[in-house]
Formats: sequence, C-alpha cells, structure tokens
Amino acid sequence: MGLAKTEMFTDEQNKVSLFAKVFGHPARIAILQHLFKINSCVCGDLVNEIGLAQPTISQHLKELKNLGLIKGNVEGTSVCYCIDSENWTAMKSVMSQFLDQDVSKTSCC
Repeated sequence: MGLAKTEMFTDEQNKVSLFAKVFGHPARIAILQHLFKINSCVCGDLVNEIGLAQPTISQHLKELKNLGLIKGNVEGTSVCYCIDSENWTAMKSVMSQFLDQDVSKTSCC
C-alpha cells in the first residue's frame, strides 16, 4: 500500500495545514473570538451568539477540539468549552514561524 498523502510532508507542514483548515471557516473564527471575548468557559449559549443551528455549532466545536485549540468539560447535561491556552500558544508559534517567512528582494519573475 502507498503512503497516505500527508505522510509525504513534514510534521510542520501538516500542522500548518491543519491549523489553516480550522481557520478556514468563519463560524470557527466566530467561536474562537467569542471564547476570547468572554475570557471564560461557555456552556451552551453559542447558538444564540453565533446564529447557527446546534448541530452545526457542535460540528465546529468538534473540529476545534480535535485540533486541541479548545477544551471541553461536561457540566451536568451540557459541555462547557474554553480556549486551551497551552495548545493555542503552540499553534501561534507554528503559524508565526510559517508566516514570518519573507520573499527575498530579488526579482524572480
């Protein structure tokens, strides 16, 4: 069996790609912005805040949680979510290294 396409690339390239994917939907950006704005855990009021259906919000939360940018704790019948500060810092480091690359001043085209 051949290599999975992601195995052809470095760990860093795969990480940047996953982070870019998670930032590729405005609902996930809105969720993250809301979590930063309230600076605490949110338990269930994201539907009213974001304006999407609960299953859609849940799917976006799952994507953010799978990547480790948020974490969730079960409280009664709901799950409360907040930013995972350690993983957020690690993500910023990976993305900063990638985005801080610059093109040399020489003209190539």
